Amino acid sequence: MYTADELEQASRIVYAAMPPTPQYAWPLLREATGCETWVKHENHTPTGAFKVRGGLVHMKLRKDRGETSGIISATRGNHGQSLPFAAARVGIRTTIVCPVGNSPEKNAAMRALGAELIETGHDFDAARETAMEIAQARGLDFIPSFGKELVMGVTTYAHELFRAAGELDAVYVPIGMGSGIVGTIAARDMLGLKTKVIGVVAEGANAVALSFAAGKPVSTNSATSFADGMAVRVVNPEAFAHIKTGVDRIVTVSDDEIAEAVRLYFRCCHTIAEGAGAAPLAALVQEREAMRGQRVGVILSGGNIDMPKFATVLEGRTPAA
Repeated sequence: MYTADELEQASRIVYAAMPPTPQYAWPLLREATGCETWVKHENHTPTGAFKVRGGLVHMKLRKDRGETSGIISATRGNHGQSLPFAAARVGIRTTIVCPVGNSPEKNAAMRALGAELIETGHDFDAARETAMEIAQARGLDFIPSFGKELVMGVTTYAHELFRAAGELDAVYVPIGMGSGIVGTIAARDMLGLKTKVIGVVAEGANAVALSFAAGKPVSTNSATSFADGMAVRVVNPEAFAHIKTGVDRIVTVSDDEIAEAVRLYFRCCHTIAEGAGAAPLAALVQEREAMRGQRVGVILSGGNIDMPKFATVLEGRTPAA
């Protein structure tokens, strides 16, 4: 996906705006999973999620190329926070399209970062289609959720994890549009590690799992999960090409399992995880007997969960999708 020089350039851009995030092997998680469990805390970035790294790299390189017209993108929230955060640093205006009923707190965060927010469509993929239409009508540049420069940025978290924790037996990564897991595969391969990369999807948004089983991109008619960062029904073909060859397996977790993982993070680490961020831990707990005694990483990709949903989880229940 990138060269060593490109990674160095991406790293300089990311670290000019934020420090590396921590990774800890939490003792109570070892008891819960039977593994030495390293948590990569991407909930500690300036926007509360890993996506900011890709936004920083893409927007800086866009500015350097002289591409200063306005941009537009679609999101459920974290990609939509990363772009205005990064665009404000280089003076480019941002429009974000999100589905109706999207997270109120993520919407508020995107507006606070300076984005014009448009709410339309019943899910992410419908919002994405509308964003592409608006881009053409307004003369804006459409920024997809997956692309080389985005991957170059987010892969820096995987390099941080592998350098700090050493060679892990496996790392569990949530899958939305694919930048995070593709970046993890790329980092693993660049460093010459044998770590198994394991993808995680939600039971109600399992297009990537179906695609992995079929060996080709498969779309679904719906994507339903309170883990909105994984709720996509159309698989990106470029991302899937890397997933197909670089991932060991895909684990499907239920919303109940994800909610329990959110509680486990709070109980064991006193940290907050959104649904997608907790999904890798849910997958490890599901596979704990097979993984017992190994050294494992879990990517806590973000902590941007709405307060009412978090309250529901802490009450022992599972939020509605």
